[in-house]
Amino acid sequence: MARSFTEHEKDNIRNHLQEACKQSWTQYGYKKTNVDDLCRQAGISKGAFYLFFESKEALFCEVLCSVQAQINEEALDIIEARQDKQGAAAALKHIYREYDKNNFLYKSDSMDYTVLMNKLSEEQAAKIEESNKTSRQLFLNRPYLKLKVDADMALSIIYSLIMNIKNKDLLPYDHREVFDYMADHLIDSLYE
Repeated sequence: MARSFTEHEKDNIRNHLQEACKQSWTQYGYKKTNVDDLCRQAGISKGAFYLFFESKEALFCEVLCSVQAQINEEALDIIEARQDKQGAAAALKHIYREYDKNNFLYKSDSMDYTVLMNKLSEEQAAKIEESNKTSRQLFLNRPYLKLKVDADMALSIIYSLIMNIKNKDLLPYDHREVFDYMADHLIDSLYE
């Protein structure tokens, strides 16, 4: 007979699976992360995994969306605490550092990421798109942040700035300091 889990155990196992997935995805990528290893780290059988997630892709989708949601919430807290363009710059710096810790957030042009996206259900892909859409809105529609440029231009600039993380290993100077400098100077061009 299959073992049943208490609600507390379910929460802990789900959290352990998500954390193990996040760590493995960051270190090895989607394809090299396997359910057996994740289950071993969470202390459950492979069969029990499917009590928590319908598939490996469902777990990856949940991890991606929850990491993005956490970053968005933290960035919004930073923006709301300052309510000026320096708050927006501080939020950008926070986002950049979180991306640095979670490389799966910016390796969307890799074959590994493409394989994952191709295996997602329509519902999972829509969930990720909605999460991305929420991320894009962070720096818009704030009454205390008035753009000097078109909103799409501002979003494109912010996205391009953050995606410079892909070149961090090519820079002869600390990439975080370079990003901070660019964010501090760019923000004056984007907001009044």
